[in-house]
Amino acid sequence: MKYYIIAGESSGDLHASNLMKEIKKGDTNWEFRCCGGDTMKKEGATLAIHNKELSFMGILEVAAKFGKVLRLLKVCKRDILRYKPDVLILVDFAGFNMRVAKFAKKHRYKVFYYISPKVWAWNQSRVFKIKKLVDRMFVIFPFEKEFYKKFDYQVDYVGNPTLDAVSGHQINHNFRQQHELDQKPILAILPGSRRQEIKKMLPFVNSICKAFGDYHIVVAAVSNVSGSLYEQILNPIPSVPRVAGERRNEIQNLKIVYDQTYDLLAHSEAALVTSGTATLETSLLGIPHVVCYKTSVISYLIVRLLIKVKYISLENLIAGKEIVKELIQQDYNLRNIIDEFKKVLFNPECRNRQIEEFKKIGLMLGEKGASAKAASLMVKYLAQGA
Repeated sequence: MKYYIIAGESSGDLHASNLMKEIKKGDTNWEFRCCGGDTMKKEGATLAIHNKELSFMGILEVAAKFGKVLRLLKVCKRDILRYKPDVLILVDFAGFNMRVAKFAKKHRYKVFYYISPKVWAWNQSRVFKIKKLVDRMFVIFPFEKEFYKKFDYQVDYVGNPTLDAVSGHQINHNFRQQHELDQKPILAILPGSRRQEIKKMLPFVNSICKAFGDYHIVVAAVSNVSGSLYEQILNPIPSVPRVAGERRNEIQNLKIVYDQTYDLLAHSEAALVTSGTATLETSLLGIPHVVCYKTSVISYLIVRLLIKVKYISLENLIAGKEIVKELIQQDYNLRNIIDEFKKVLFNPECRNRQIEEFKKIGLMLGEKGASAKAASLMVKYLAQGA
């Protein structure tokens, strides 16, 4: 079978690569062409578009890049027509992927969707479009199956692929040594994987370093974002010229580590995590944390009008209550960050309550194997011509 897979974000790249690995077990004549990232490429995909080209967030931010989005959509559509896949597999990334789904159905391609758009959170009327455009939907949260059932749409609950990713990771026990981190405790900062997120989330980090001088403050960076962006925010140019080749870090307890988020979290006492898949990953690793989110004022006001759920973090949504503190928009400030860090670090009741709730979330999500189950169903449905 010829598979065309679109995953526009780092988390989607990881989950799509695991899905591809499992598809290979059920389809020995596999062929993958993708809009995705390096992890998918390592799994055997030919990349039509690299996902670093697709990294946008926020309503205004996307609007500002709308010309580029349209150009990439056009490239993607032309590539699909040339490739003539047996099935199109869309992974999360709803703003882009739903437009591709509409195009694909017009040209009579089968459309599978893995990791549902968050229609339960806002603009629930999108379900009717999904029913019209998506042949099979594979959901990863238990409550999503019941949600879609209310709209008379049968979906497959396959479990959560984040369980696969976390449980399948082999922790690097030489992490501290490799990054010259002594035995001081570590606080992890996860600013997201998109430029807009990073610009909003990182400006407080230097002040956090000063407030927690007895800790290593380590930023989880991603290689698909230029290192100069991190340096620009975290290492302002000193007043005296640098010696050629020298990398001067004005704050001694600050480190930047690339593409090693799980290893960083596994060695951390607590974390500050940008809302997204990373919050669930942090929970499943059992690390107490604080969730943050900030976007432009207008984007935030629009989202507040549309949003239908009480929480933004996945662990709070799954539990149906506040397990971790969410610092959103104006609440994301230095004073609140420090106060909440102190709670999860030094208040045993708060810290232990989070850890116990994280264990419950893991049980609620069920057993690992989401990638294998989704792949098995996809191969079966394709064989049946569904």
